[in-house]
Amino acid sequence: PLLVGALLTLALQHHGEYAVPTGTIPGMWLLCYGTGVVTGGSFSARVVPLMGLGFMALGALALFAPAAWRDAFMAAGFGGLHIAFGAIIARRYGG
Repeated sequence: PLLVGALLTLALQHHGEYAVPTGTIPGMWLLCYGTGVVTGGSFSARVVPLMGLGFMALGALALFAPAAWRDAFMAAGFGGLHIAFGAIIARRYGG
């Protein structure tokens, strides 16, 4: 999923005005990352797929949010969700 996100980003950048608006990139990154976490999380602690669903929810919201909010969605996902779920995993599963 990470490679898919990178390739989609390059494609959007390459095609410019003929592609999907580049403002959708933060939502796309969150969705792709969330998909990877849900998939990989099936081999990890039970709470990890829930984190992936959180990323996917933020990504879906970011796709339709005003442009000024997209950085906040990125921070909430890649910062907030990682910190929150890291604390949960450390507390429940010993790190």
